[in-house]
Formats: sequence, structure tokens, C-alpha cells
Amino acid sequence: MLTGMRLNLSADEVLTTTRSVRKRLDFDKPVERSVVEECLEIALQAPTGSNTQGWHWIVVEEPAKRKAIADIYKENFSIYANGPRAAYDDGDLRAEQAGRVTESATYLAENFHRAPLLLIPAISGRFDNLPAFAGASIWGSLLPAVWSFMLAARERGLGSAWTTIHLMNGGEQKAAEILGIPYDSVTQAGLFPIAYTIGTDFKVAKRMPLEPVLHWDRW
Repeated sequence: MLTGMRLNLSADEVLTTTRSVRKRLDFDKPVERSVVEECLEIALQAPTGSNTQGWHWIVVEEPAKRKAIADIYKENFSIYANGPRAAYDDGDLRAEQAGRVTESATYLAENFHRAPLLLIPAISGRFDNLPAFAGASIWGSLLPAVWSFMLAARERGLGSAWTTIHLMNGGEQKAAEILGIPYDSVTQAGLFPIAYTIGTDFKVAKRMPLEPVLHWDRW
């Protein structure tokens, strides 16, 4: 049964306006478990290699645990933010957007703990130093479901942001200890704040053109 608000967006609208939301997350509005579970039921329809369905979804609701996970993210973000950055030519769209992206990422790091819920998608197994085939197969069995979750959340007025920084510098193992995730047999894939958005009028993003990255028959 469908619950909560629906925006009634077309498939193309959902696909082109689902953003990584940071500064427009409503930290004061509770998120119902039923809505998250509905989005996850949709996510479970995503493709999964050899029908393994090895995914797991850890939703963090308890304030103390949210704060502990957010602290891992914030500590790692301070390291990441001071690291090297990609260099772009003058006039490159990505260079023009870099300041705004950094500002919103910093805002999220400082406020991560305020999100009503946090979501950690994970998959059974440990996958360090895998060959390309195996790595692509593993992540291809989880990440489509994560994206499906974000699309379903967008249709219901929820926002999120795809982050992986908490996994750095032993952070994944620290998070596993806090949440009871069996680190030796389950791999985390990211950390997602879950909140209703302030407004729902998200636009198509400015992206680099298709032509330089499209290859027909050869590179």
C-alpha cells in the first residue's frame, strides 16, 4: 500500500531532478518508517547479479548512534576537504560549480547528525583487491538498488545525498562496531542522510555535454 505524499512526477522528471540534497534537507520534520520501507521495497526490484540479492540496509534512527556515525563522517571530511582537488581548465563547467559544491558539502558535514534518519546500504562479503570483473559484478548488484531508493524517495518528497567519506581511514570498521554490522562479512557502500526536502522544485543539473564522452564503436 502506498503511503505518504506523492509528487506524481514522470519517470523522466524523477531521473533528471533527483539531486544530492544537502542544504535543503528539513532536519526538523520527522520521517516515517513506513515511507522509508516503501522506498526500500521498490529498491529491491533493482537488478542484482545472478539473483544473489545480497544487499542489506541499515537505517539509523537513534540520536546517539546518528551522532556517532556523523562524527566519523565529519572527522574524515576534514581530512578529505584539505586534500588535493581535480584541476580543470578555465571555463570548465565543473570549475565554475566547485565553490558551491564545496560549500554545500561542508554544510552537510557540519549538520549530518541532524538528519532524521541515516541509511547505510551494504552487501554481503568483503571485496578488497578484487579484479575488475568481480568488483563490477559486486557493486552492480547493490548500487542500482541504492539509486532506485533515491528515485523513490524523490517521488515522495524525501531527499538524500550520496556520500562515501565515512568509509575512509578505518571509518567503515568504526561504524560497523557502533551498529553491530559484521565487518568481516559485510561491506558498507556509503552513508545517506534521509529527510524531507525544503520545497520539491529541483531542477535539471548543469552537466558537461554528451559529445566528448560518447563513443560509437571505438574510443
